[in-house]
Amino acid sequence: MSNLMSGARMLLECLAREGVDVMFGYPGGVTLPLYDAMYDHQVRHVLVRHEENAAFAAEGYARSTGKAGVCCATSGPGATNLVTGLVDAMMDSIPIVAITGQVTSKLIGSDAFQEADTFGITRSCTKHNFLVKTIADLPQIVHEAFYIASTGRPGPVLIDIHKDVFQAQGHYAPVHAIHLPGYKLVTDGHSGQIRRAAQMIWESQRPFVYAGGGIIASAAHEELARLVETVDAPAVCTLMGLGSLPSSHPNFISMPGMHGSYAANMGMTHADLLIALGVRFDDRVTGRLAAFAPRAKVIHVDIDPAEIGKNRAPDLPIVGDLKKVLPKLIKSLLDLKPSSGDLNTLHRRAWWKQIKEWQAEHPLTPSFSATEIKPQHLMVEIDRLSGGEAIVSADVGQHQMWAAQFIRFNHPRLWLNSGGLGAMGFGLPSAIGAQFARPDKLVFAILGDGGFQMSVPELATISSHGLPIKIIVMNNGYLGMVRQWQELFYNNRLCAVELDSFPDADLLARAYGFKGRTIDKPSELSDALHDAVREPGPYLLNVRVAPCDNVYPMVPSGGAINEMVLGPPQPVAVPN
Repeated sequence: MSNLMSGARMLLECLAREGVDVMFGYPGGVTLPLYDAMYDHQVRHVLVRHEENAAFAAEGYARSTGKAGVCCATSGPGATNLVTGLVDAMMDSIPIVAITGQVTSKLIGSDAFQEADTFGITRSCTKHNFLVKTIADLPQIVHEAFYIASTGRPGPVLIDIHKDVFQAQGHYAPVHAIHLPGYKLVTDGHSGQIRRAAQMIWESQRPFVYAGGGIIASAAHEELARLVETVDAPAVCTLMGLGSLPSSHPNFISMPGMHGSYAANMGMTHADLLIALGVRFDDRVTGRLAAFAPRAKVIHVDIDPAEIGKNRAPDLPIVGDLKKVLPKLIKSLLDLKPSSGDLNTLHRRAWWKQIKEWQAEHPLTPSFSATEIKPQHLMVEIDRLSGGEAIVSADVGQHQMWAAQFIRFNHPRLWLNSGGLGAMGFGLPSAIGAQFARPDKLVFAILGDGGFQMSVPELATISSHGLPIKIIVMNNGYLGMVRQWQELFYNNRLCAVELDSFPDADLLARAYGFKGRTIDKPSELSDALHDAVREPGPYLLNVRVAPCDNVYPMVPSGGAINEMVLGPPQPVAVPN
């Protein structure tokens, strides 16, 4: 049975059939027919205060659930404002569907008001994009968009729709099949390669598991735990993979890379086998690529064949979905498991002994002070309240790295951050999307004073919906990570990094109708955070921290990951 309806109504029916319960957007001229249809439709619309934040909120929804997030913007500046969020989702493999309006088809090429080539602009920053020219194409395109966004390696898909398509009338028939002959997914992995991988693992003496965001995207976290327990191998989770293996798991070491722990980076450097799962060997993990894991053979499992060999050539590639590949790998490992007296088994015990020595030699240790709040102290207190169970949405900068180092995540989809793009302004709108998606969860938005001031307008969105987000600003008065680099690598020639003004948190929060506070004493920190969490609504806590602390360990640009700077330079003692 089919029904006569407008293109706008047809779009909403398609969204409802895809299970969309909320979309984040900002209306404009060419999307008015869509918003008119939305007036009495079940799909809920959340009005953000900037289109970029609509994309970030859609990401927060997707990152915290695994379902595709949806955002919407008008033509011209509305669509171009989405681009940062689309690039962010593309780099971090996040499934979102962005819907943009386009000027009436007969006006294309006339430099009409708010005309922009959205289709061309977004070609390189989406997994796929569509331009809908006729109402007859609309239902099929919408369902194809969700399928493409959510399958294989997830990513953003954009649908650009002419205003006259929104206004046109047509008979809607549900779409029951997706047929994309050029879109082929390899999910099972090659059985021979999987068996060979198991042999390589048992033949290794110093195996090391390197797990990334692909574990979370494929919901393979339970399989990851079984794998590391079967092999009893040390494991690291990348910035995008935190929560893949519970922080409390005995095989979990830490995050690796530029701000990873000493044990993680030394382990990767001295391993003789890297079991790389859902990772892309990005520069923030590898450091100087030629010096990365120089002694290791590499097994690389990824659903995207384009990632295999892109940065590091694997000794054994496996293209497939980790959710399907890992159970087969575990079965092969159990089938081929050597006796407990096997020589390599003894070597692996010595390997664990070495890992534990590195952990003891240079642990990730927070700093505390009696006179000023240390950033690490703030993260430790948030961790204590979270207990590894809260959603933490971080912005970008020093606070992001300290949060990754000191806050535990015992499940996937609790840690939200802009990993690949590093987009400041991400943290607050992403927390909004996560809180809508998971209203039962405690959500922290941990922001720097720079990123917070990029997203201040979204306090209105939080207030209007009464979202109980705990907004924690780590305020050091600087663009902290830029200042750190200028200090360490540019002779402390600090330029354009000082944030010399910041709004009164109490007054700002009250202006939006909720509570806020500023603290600067260590003795205030615990109670202030408890007050924020106990507050039933949103809360803005501005925490003034030590202004010039740096994030350590740190791998300098161009350095190998075993060439970590472990702390600030120590004064050289001059003999008498």
